[in-house]
Amino acid sequence: MAVNQNAATPKPGNTLLLVATRKGAWLYHGDPARATWRADGPHFLGHIISHVVLDPRDGRTLLAAAKTGHLGPTIFRSTDLGRSWKEAAQPPAFATVADGGRSVDHTFWLTPGHADEADVWYAGTSPQGLFRSADGGVTWAPFSNINDDPQYRKWMGTVQDGTPDGPKLHSIIVDPRDAAHLYLAMSGGGVHESTDGGESFAPIVEGLEVVEGFDRNDIAFHDPHCVRLCPSNPDRLYQQNHCGIYRLDRPSRQWLRIGKNMPQQVGDIGFPLVLHPRDADTAWVFPMDGTEVWPRTSPDGKPAVYATRDAGATWQRLDAGLPAGEAWWTVKRQAMTADRRNPLGLYFGTTSGELWMSRDEGKEWRCIAQHLPEIYAVEAAEPA
Repeated sequence: MAVNQNAATPKPGNTLLLVATRKGAWLYHGDPARATWRADGPHFLGHIISHVVLDPRDGRTLLAAAKTGHLGPTIFRSTDLGRSWKEAAQPPAFATVADGGRSVDHTFWLTPGHADEADVWYAGTSPQGLFRSADGGVTWAPFSNINDDPQYRKWMGTVQDGTPDGPKLHSIIVDPRDAAHLYLAMSGGGVHESTDGGESFAPIVEGLEVVEGFDRNDIAFHDPHCVRLCPSNPDRLYQQNHCGIYRLDRPSRQWLRIGKNMPQQVGDIGFPLVLHPRDADTAWVFPMDGTEVWPRTSPDGKPAVYATRDAGATWQRLDAGLPAGEAWWTVKRQAMTADRRNPLGLYFGTTSGELWMSRDEGKEWRCIAQHLPEIYAVEAAEPA
């Protein structure tokens, strides 16, 4: 599978891959057959890029969450598919208080607002904070009350309590049927729902396990890795959690651990989770070694994607074309995605800087880029 380094204007209907890495961002433009890819980049070389997202409402606006050496944490915006970028006039920042308060280390997650709310975006930060922009990402303000609510601050813990590179607010979801219906997740701090446009949030953690020896009734000990809402059935959510893979069918508030049906020698610990856009029973995960030391590598150095087509009752290993051994990398929570083509294309980026794809829903994999910096996020989009 060829990769052409020459930049050119993307064509409508083609797939665009947005790759965020520890040292910059790359855009990969696919041809209609997804057989060849043109690399455009690096953008922001040397800066930490956590997420790059295309606005599906106009098909041309890009936002990039960056942590720069001289500007600090910020957001860049492009209205021409990455040909030019401007820094946000007011990036996400916590309110200033007398004792100094918290400061944003980096913006981790970006989510476009509802289809009927042009220019609205949401951002999740590290440490955990929720922010909103109403002008397409130019200016940002704290959103909802959770950033400073005493109960939520207790659940968030301290900067020492989250993931190795800092606690995070992520998986911001807008119900496509109702702009006022929102979900978010915090690592740590659980999964939360708002039905009043962010005026209030409430936890949804029933049925979820926590690390042995800790109290599951304490929301602070809940660590969701990635939460996704089914595009074809917004009443169904899936979750890749620190303690397994779960499914939730609303209006129930009880999560069901479907990861127990994974092969025992592999387990159901991992970070990313991808859902089929047209089939609510189909999902893909990328397990990692979940033994006691959590090495954050593929089990036994043999990476594989696992798919379910019956809502988690059974799982199938999909590793054709992937390394058969000695591949000691894994995939981060934002670094696996799917396009909306038929058959669907799957994509993931690795901690060792490889970009992989499948044009047949995971039956066969091919590497389309190597030697990139550590990949933090991959998004598939269709430019206008």
